[in-house]
Amino acid sequence: MAEEEVVEKTPADKSRDIIVQLKEMQHYSKTNIEKLTAFWLQVDGELKQPDVAGQIESLLAQQNSFHEALETAIADYERLCDGLEKKA
Repeated sequence: MAEEEVVEKTPADKSRDIIVQLKEMQHYSKTNIEKLTAFWLQVDGELKQPDVAGQIESLLAQQNSFHEALETAIADYERLCDGLEKKA
């Protein structure tokens, strides 16, 4: 039986794997934003609980900031990977 050859990933391949994981985080971040928005609408509108609505609104702003920063980081990392692949 022949041994399987282990193929070593290049730095660009490893970086692309990280980008895939970051994009998965971005997907969940967007889902969190949608859930927080729904909670905020219910607490602020239907339940009329302004203190809780304010806390949820703060969380929503923080999640939005994270989502935007993650989006920027992914784009920057993709450009870096493009450069690595061109050098290879």
